Amino acid sequence: MKIKKNLLLLLPFIALLFFASCQDEVIEVTEPQESEALVAESELTTIISATAKNDGSKDNIIDGTSCVSVKLPAVVIIKGIEIRIDTEADYTKIQRLYDEFEDDIDRLDIIFPITIVTADHEEIVIEDVEQLSEFSAECSDDDEEEEIRCVEFQFPIAFSLFDTDFEVIKTVEIANKRELHLFMKRVKNSEFLASLNFPVNMVLKDGTVLTAENNEQLKRIIEEAKDSCEEDNDFSKERLENYLKRCPWIVNEFTRDNQDKTEVFTQYAINFKDEGLVTMRSRNGDILTGSWGLRCTRRGVLLKMEFANLADFNLEWLLYDFEDGKIKIHEVGGNRIIMKRNCDVVIDITKERIKNYLQECLWRLARLNVDGADNEKEYIGTPFKFYEDDVVKLRVNGELVEGTYEIGLSPAGAILKINLEDRPNLRLAWLINFLEPGLIKLANENNQMVLVRMCPDDDVNYITEVLTDGEWAVASYIDQDIDETDNYSEYVIGFNENGMLFTEGDGNDYRGSWVAYRNEGLFLGLNFRTQNEPFSELRHRWKIKEITPNRIELKDYNSDGGIERVLVLEPWE
Repeated sequence: MKIKKNLLLLLPFIALLFFASCQDEVIEVTEPQESEALVAESELTTIISATAKNDGSKDNIIDGTSCVSVKLPAVVIIKGIEIRIDTEADYTKIQRLYDEFEDDIDRLDIIFPITIVTADHEEIVIEDVEQLSEFSAECSDDDEEEEIRCVEFQFPIAFSLFDTDFEVIKTVEIANKRELHLFMKRVKNSEFLASLNFPVNMVLKDGTVLTAENNEQLKRIIEEAKDSCEEDNDFSKERLENYLKRCPWIVNEFTRDNQDKTEVFTQYAINFKDEGLVTMRSRNGDILTGSWGLRCTRRGVLLKMEFANLADFNLEWLLYDFEDGKIKIHEVGGNRIIMKRNCDVVIDITKERIKNYLQECLWRLARLNVDGADNEKEYIGTPFKFYEDDVVKLRVNGELVEGTYEIGLSPAGAILKINLEDRPNLRLAWLINFLEPGLIKLANENNQMVLVRMCPDDDVNYITEVLTDGEWAVASYIDQDIDETDNYSEYVIGFNENGMLFTEGDGNDYRGSWVAYRNEGLFLGLNFRTQNEPFSELRHRWKIKEITPNRIELKDYNSDGGIERVLVLEPWE
């Protein structure tokens, strides 16, 4: 590289002597060539500086972050045992205690205060775990010069300092990475001209020592080592993704906002899938779907999970330790998860599994909120039936309205699309965010829908027999302690086996839908499908308190458990 002398800043000779006085002198001086000079913005200056940064990844088992390290000695407590960590070799003591028992909780407490060392070798005293977590969370993710961790110089090394006439003034010996970082910082600030004295030895991650005789050889050794290191640690796109997707993971320990929730989430199973899809199975078999992704930062690898109905997992977690069969993630504010791999667990949400659920029995629409408006009353008494050939039928007024349905998978989760004519509030792509054999919760943007399975049993069959055996009259209707029975005195009510509900009287003829089902008790859904009083008031999901061939008593309860309305039907005479 040709140097423009008039653009270089040369410190006064006395400043150079001051800098050199803090270093050990090298006896032999290699006369540098102008092409060997290090200047502020050269590529070689950048990569040498990157090797000089402090490697914070070696002690992740202690501090859980790769952008700082804990200055030794330090004291930690594991399983009630106090351990003094004097050297990096002592990290194995922690791992041995973690491995001692397979199913215990791996917890490490640091004895504060401690001193941490940043990537730029700055030392900072940390007083407690909250301060450490906050500092780790604030580590810069967009530093243009990330450290190179897979190769480093074999110290000591020496640099020659020279003036603008390219004559050697002094040689400076560098004893460690911190001194190299400070030296290269001054090179990048154009405080002097310098050249590395060759040969130098470079130590690779596996202990191999390579010798460089000039700048080109040095550059090649560092770049090849960096490429090899990145391939070996390509967490974001290749190896860690495959590692996570290989088998399901079982939650072994869980802490959120400094609250131990291990008892709540232990044995939850997580399955990381392609295209950013993740599924979760709780201990009772409930299945939820969500999204996940990885990204690499200076702090380390971040794992993001999002579930619509499981906020405790929704965070961008720092992956601070993983070994074969175990992963540990945490985040500032007292959040920590330890998961263990279990390839025998099956929790996949597949199209076939969803279809099998849907095709079991009938489904009633328990909730439908679209654009902030509740629409579920429209579907009282109108159950769905899903068929193998992607056909869905809605029973309305005793007749079947036929449409289609489709199940797909997206990065956000499994999708259910329902296409029924004249039903725009259903014709949406619904994300399945909760799935179990008897309940499916769906959502899209600000819309929610809940489907609940209805399978007939002896009690439901009995209710159907009683209702369809004859015609009925309103014997009593009490609304908020007001007797409104006379409003229905001229009407006869009938129930057909095909689900049609009808009432005739006083010159009116209404047709609607009904359905009986069990939901922590027995219920009767009535939908006369009219906005006209008095029968618009009876469109409701009534709880059945008594049913015989001679009397049916239905009640409506408020949220506090109090009775708001009572409807009694007796045979028409």
